[in-house]
Amino acid sequence: MAVVPTPDQITAARDALIALDPALTRAHAQTPVFDWRWRTGGFEGLFHMIVDQQVSVASAAAIWARVEAGLGGEVTPERVLATDIETLRSFGLSIQKATYGHEIARAQTEGRIDFDHLERLSDEEAIARLVAIKGVGKWTAETFLMFCEGRPDVFPAGDIALQEAMRWADGSPDRPREKQAYARSERWKPHRSVAAHLLWGWYGAVRRGEVVLEDHPPLKQASAARETAERK
Repeated sequence: MAVVPTPDQITAARDALIALDPALTRAHAQTPVFDWRWRTGGFEGLFHMIVDQQVSVASAAAIWARVEAGLGGEVTPERVLATDIETLRSFGLSIQKATYGHEIARAQTEGRIDFDHLERLSDEEAIARLVAIKGVGKWTAETFLMFCEGRPDVFPAGDIALQEAMRWADGSPDRPREKQAYARSERWKPHRSVAAHLLWGWYGAVRRGEVVLEDHPPLKQASAARETAERK
């Protein structure tokens, strides 16, 4: 059974992260206390994550409500497989997402993945099982393990918001690529999931205007480079 880190454990992890990497000090100071981004797990949780992708929060909530209602309130592999693609599309899903719903359901019913015992696998093994399902990418697998299973040391390095926050933390003119972000996150073990929550929280606060980043040369250079590119 998934266990979500407690507020005290998150606080302790944040303190440990600052000790491991002082570059996170500003993010820590400018990001208030946060809760773990907990979501329902299992088949329903993974299908829900697929449904939510690439649409606004409001649209995702409305579509998921229709999916739940259309499936009779039981989002199970059996119910999804018993519902044809066109009916799933009538709930607001794209044909791609409806197809992925069937793929995830088949993976569960055919025994290619066991959501009830996924926590028994290591992070690497669990990610491999998840990405083997058509429609489930690495970012989805990593965030599923973090949000739906409460795993403490997962870092979805392909996330653009995390990459941008890492750039701010390091005062770099360039956003790290996925491979570089994975390497950079190594120093945050075994608290990489909390580091991700911290960087997401900081990124959101900056984008909402709640936090103003002081200007400094690396960020000025990056801004100038973007403006030049946009004029071309």
